[in-house]
Amino acid sequence: MALLAALFLAVHLASVALTLHRLQRPRGPGTEIGTPPVTLLRPVCGIDPFDAETLESSFAQDYPDYEVVFCAQTPGDPAIDLVRALIARHPGIPARLLIGSDPVTANPKLNNLWKGWQAAGSDWICMTDANLLLPRSYLRSVVESWDAGTGLVSSPPVGIRPQGWGGHLEAAILNGNQARLQLAADSLRQGFTQGKTMFTHRRLIDKAGGFAALGRHMAEDATATKMVRGLGLSVRLTPVPFAQPIGRRRLRQVWDRQLRWSRVRRDAFPRLFALEIFNGVALPALMTLGAAGPLTALGYLVAWYGAEIVLMRRAGWPAGWRDIAALPLRDAMLPALWLATFARRGFDWRGTAMGSNVTAEATHEPALSPAE
Repeated sequence: MALLAALFLAVHLASVALTLHRLQRPRGPGTEIGTPPVTLLRPVCGIDPFDAETLESSFAQDYPDYEVVFCAQTPGDPAIDLVRALIARHPGIPARLLIGSDPVTANPKLNNLWKGWQAAGSDWICMTDANLLLPRSYLRSVVESWDAGTGLVSSPPVGIRPQGWGGHLEAAILNGNQARLQLAADSLRQGFTQGKTMFTHRRLIDKAGGFAALGRHMAEDATATKMVRGLGLSVRLTPVPFAQPIGRRRLRQVWDRQLRWSRVRRDAFPRLFALEIFNGVALPALMTLGAAGPLTALGYLVAWYGAEIVLMRRAGWPAGWRDIAALPLRDAMLPALWLATFARRGFDWRGTAMGSNVTAEATHEPALSPAE
């Protein structure tokens, strides 16, 4: 057990080193596709506390030729007035709001985006969630990340501005765990799509089965990864991730959200998901405790968390005392989350129950399993 625990620590330290190297020495800008016209496609659904700021960041891009297309599902969506006000405030940026939902898949987000995908004025399309705060370099960064063999550019979010224990726990999961693992994997050319950012070319999606095929699995990002790899291409992540303001979260909200995405990963990548029981320090530390005693286990924890804290601080991610205190809470939660994933399939997303038997065919019955 001691050797196995040592192996897990070595992998953890290697992932920290890969991520630090990536963030501190990002690769140079790519010139594979130049600076083509881009359609920035943003779905909206309801109002979240930071939406005015995150949606307005769409209009401040340092990019020569782009349009913004917002998509809302219903005329009564409370985000519509905000979007219309932002469009009016920035007349110099081509922007539109499209309203309506087309049941082309069992995924409500894709059904909302369908009309925007069809109406996009460019074949280069960047789908970006409403709660992502876009720096001025956002579009330039995703475009310049496209290199030979790329089929899609993505990026994990980094949680900022957490409030309360739930908010700090959410940031600990997004940053030191998920972003670290995804960025390290991409450094080894094993990138996975994250739905916050999906930049690709219309022709490639059509070649892989079309936009509706993104609904084959419970989440479009997992499906996109499989579609791109099916074409013999790779998912590439931007050199530096982008910020998602967290704000206040209840602990139950964090649990429910992470359980949803855990079930998505189990559905899409079952073999890889089986290894997630070893994610975090909980099981390796218990192995060390059993094999070498409490002092060695304490040293193990210091090495594990010390490396992560260095990463958080050098990356500029939230690293106050509450953020550090949330790390063991996160790692205690991860094995329980993994076990809870097997209790049932499917999850509830914004009032729509979604299950694992999603297909690419259109359906008018998205409720595939009981709502949580």
